[in-house]
Amino acid sequence: MTSTDASRGIAATEPVWWGWGPAVAHDPLPETTRRLLAYLGITGQPSPPVALDEVRLPPARLPVSARAALVEVVGASHVRDDRETRVRHCRGRSTSDLLRLRAGDAAAAPDAVVLPAGHDEVLAVLRVATQERIVVVPYGGGTSVVGGLAPSGHGDRPVIALDLSRLDRLGRVDRESSTAELDAGLRGPRAEALLAEEGLTLGHLPQSWEYASIGGFAATRSSGQASAGYGRFDDLVVGLRVATPAGSWELGRAPASAAGPDLRELVLGSEGAFGVITQVVARVRPLPARRLYEGWTVPDFATGTRLLRALAVRDLRPTVCRLSDETETLAGLAGPPRQHDTTRRGSLEGADRTGTDLDSGPAAALDGAAAGGGCRLVVGYEGAGPAVERRAAQVTVVLRAGGARRLEPAAGTDWELGRFRAPYLRDALLDLGIFAETLETAGFWSALPALYADVRQALTDSLGAAGLSPVVMCHISHLYENGASLYFTVVCAQGGDPIRSWHAAKTAAGDAIIAAGGTITHHHAVGTDHRPWLGAEIGGLGVEVLRAVKRTLDPAGILNPGVLVE
Repeated sequence: MTSTDASRGIAATEPVWWGWGPAVAHDPLPETTRRLLAYLGITGQPSPPVALDEVRLPPARLPVSARAALVEVVGASHVRDDRETRVRHCRGRSTSDLLRLRAGDAAAAPDAVVLPAGHDEVLAVLRVATQERIVVVPYGGGTSVVGGLAPSGHGDRPVIALDLSRLDRLGRVDRESSTAELDAGLRGPRAEALLAEEGLTLGHLPQSWEYASIGGFAATRSSGQASAGYGRFDDLVVGLRVATPAGSWELGRAPASAAGPDLRELVLGSEGAFGVITQVVARVRPLPARRLYEGWTVPDFATGTRLLRALAVRDLRPTVCRLSDETETLAGLAGPPRQHDTTRRGSLEGADRTGTDLDSGPAAALDGAAAGGGCRLVVGYEGAGPAVERRAAQVTVVLRAGGARRLEPAAGTDWELGRFRAPYLRDALLDLGIFAETLETAGFWSALPALYADVRQALTDSLGAAGLSPVVMCHISHLYENGASLYFTVVCAQGGDPIRSWHAAKTAAGDAIIAAGGTITHHHAVGTDHRPWLGAEIGGLGVEVLRAVKRTLDPAGILNPGVLVE
């Protein structure tokens, strides 16, 4: 499927195995970006990925009897163990995952990839896996950045990736109830295209949208860039169909119920550890008749944060709301330059549009941004024409009263056109031996200033101790009445052992998040990376509850062991 809507990003074609997106979408960093990075003290040596035939892949361990049983379920052409298929299903898309793959390390690759065609085949695969002691890793779009596709503690048991891409149908559309049945393997662009034929949309557009799947959105509690208007994905889910080793599970009979705890909540965010989501019944809305995106500048991040709180508590949240701090504004990550093809270029390309003199030194550049450049704020509105105009006018009153200044019209549309470019930009940085990674959290408004400062300091101190000079950027992109999220981006030289250095920095940041009262993850999920802090967030008793659920639904422990819970 090829999207014809440029605002929806690059066409969803086959991605490269060593990075993000199709090869045609990858460009080298432009000279302006190289100058800015060098200016900030961030340099590296060219580091292209190895050739596919140089990737170190362990021998497949799937027993002949188990393979035959799986073939009996899904057919011979849908049980694959060739080199490329196994490598493509190895790990997720965190920077650490990509560094391993690019260096030729595919030690975590599954022994085979199995592609079922529907719910009943998923159930049958789980029965075979239980009988044969095979670990099953549910695989949607492969976009996890927290180790969600890297199970641990499975010993010498063989591992299969359960690729759900054949579950790609739009089922019943209930216009009267504004719901639609979506197969779990549908990726973002195809789901939107199928719904658009019905005049509908989910409105769920996370940065991973091009490759992430409906089932993955539900299993990770995904939050899209327009979540302030449409809601998080878990807000959209009204029903679930789940295949578990213990049998089928159907959840959601009504829009609301008092029949005990809402058990959908046990599946949402469960990351394939309790069962395999095969279908989602989601709330849908009419395609918006009007889209409007605006760019604003505010004096500083603290002022911008106060303005966002004012909007949230007055129930004036725009559909999209993204506030970049001073450093991210300087780097140009708030939006790509309109003078270039924004569907093919990285947003750092226009970093020197801020007016900063790149010949004055990195410290002066950053200080200049904080003192004179302010912070970039992007707000967007989607819906019926009159409603969009009314909400935009109401928000404008609040922003102007708080000292914000509206930018030229292209400032908002530039961001809209380039909002899916960051993963491609990361690949270009990795090609040059430069490290780039993200982490996110959320907190109540009263905790947000300290949370921002403490996490930023933890990242800077940890990477600085490793001899690196990181640039740490942040933005707020999801608003709630009681708080907001913080999304950090870190760019630095790779150094001698970038995976070890980042693990230490991520550990320091995780500790800082918990100490400051934030959540260990707002929308990236737990995976294996965040599991060390889960107990601190939900309590030891909470962890035991999750373990009890897993024992009930997955008594043999075949589903994604070590992900979410041990």
